[in-house]
Amino acid sequence: MTTTYVDSDPGRTSVVARVTGSDPSLPALVVHGHTDVVPADPANWTVDPFGGEIKDGMLWGRGAVDMKNMDAMIITALQDILGAGKQPKRDLVIAFFADEEAGGVRGSHHLVTQRPDLFAGATEAISEVGGYSVTINDQRAYLLQTGEKALVWIKLIARGTAAHGSRVMHNNAVTKLAEAVVAVGRREWPVHLTDTTEQLIVELARLLDVDPQRVGPEEIVLATGSAGGFIQGTLRTTTNPTLLKAGYKHNVIPDTAEALVDVRTLAGEEEAVLAEIRELVGPDIEIEVMHRDIGLENPFQGDLVEAMVASLGVHDPGIPVLPYLLSGGTDNKALSLLGITGYGFAPLKLPAELDFPGMFHGVDERVPLDALVFGRQVLGNLLTNY
Repeated sequence: MTTTYVDSDPGRTSVVARVTGSDPSLPALVVHGHTDVVPADPANWTVDPFGGEIKDGMLWGRGAVDMKNMDAMIITALQDILGAGKQPKRDLVIAFFADEEAGGVRGSHHLVTQRPDLFAGATEAISEVGGYSVTINDQRAYLLQTGEKALVWIKLIARGTAAHGSRVMHNNAVTKLAEAVVAVGRREWPVHLTDTTEQLIVELARLLDVDPQRVGPEEIVLATGSAGGFIQGTLRTTTNPTLLKAGYKHNVIPDTAEALVDVRTLAGEEEAVLAEIRELVGPDIEIEVMHRDIGLENPFQGDLVEAMVASLGVHDPGIPVLPYLLSGGTDNKALSLLGITGYGFAPLKLPAELDFPGMFHGVDERVPLDALVFGRQVLGNLLTNY
């Protein structure tokens, strides 16, 4: 096994190792995670978010869900395989990327552009936000992530006249920005089903015992319980304002006001959505694209999909596995630029009462210890036999 450390910037280290497989004729599989996490305010948490505390049979801490759980399962599954003197069937490219939570510019995208040789011979990949269980109508099912929405992070900029706060001022940058933010944030984008979400709706309707011809897609998704909030965003474009910035003193009207908006579209709809946003905010608002990344949609079929489903079946027999689209994004976006087809497969068998999707970037992230053991076993099965 060879290991390479790549620093895009000081403090932005990605680690890539290649594990030699027993059959060199097979394409390599990339198994990847990211090492960064989003911030956490300790005042909002029940435990120290960076303490890695174990209680109530769970591991608590920032990153327990996103995505140190998968990182740990990758390492321990490899320990099981290599420690037993075995080899995976094919070469494995094990990658732990920096910077994913900031869009991957100084992580996966840096490696894809600067060190594509590290992924030579790889055609497929697995990573986060898929393979976990949900409970629907008292029945457990697993969601296998086959794609993800496109990402467009924009800044809205309003300009006006700086003046004393007591003035009559119609050219107020804050007011203009507020109107634009409301227009974008309240836009109800239409439901648009893709191949993946169409398949998912049919399967969810079957589990819920409803007729998808009579019950709408969004109603079906929301009827799934805790999974609904995560899946709902895959049915349409979303445009969520996330940050406002303007002014410096109570009695000063600023000449500039800015807002950040997180735009997530279905693959290929980015330009059409940006055009509509321009119409919504009007000609007085400038739009600056801060960062964008592509959307992905891969088929719910093929040898890798069959192998993932089979590995789940070994450890949880007879449980259905459903395809789903991720409303967020992963480092699979960057790897796709090398022609690598990526899926979300971080297998976890979870209790019905745990709102696992709700803990992504949330408070009191935690994952059951027995779910980590389950994932370690499922991944070990997949990496050994695929």
